[in-house]
Amino acid sequence: MSELRESRWAVISERGCEAKSLPYADAAQLVGRLRAERVSGLCVVTDFAASRLQRATSPAPNGQPKTKKAPAARRRRAVKTS
Repeated sequence: MSELRESRWAVISERGCEAKSLPYADAAQLVGRLRAERVSGLCVVTDFAASRLQRATSPAPNGQPKTKKAPAARRRRAVKTS
């Protein structure tokens, strides 16, 4: 059996690991679908390599990436007052 037909491939993106344990053809198909959704940083790697990454996070409902805000106290300190 060819390695490309084994379910040992994963798709990663800027969001993390999108899917694991796919035959290469299915992984390539998923890359095409994600590219159509304008997901960046797409790559097909082995499951072993993908195991070092976190699971992909879904985008925010409005399509904007999720961002973490600094705690309010830190934001206040960052603002200079005259």
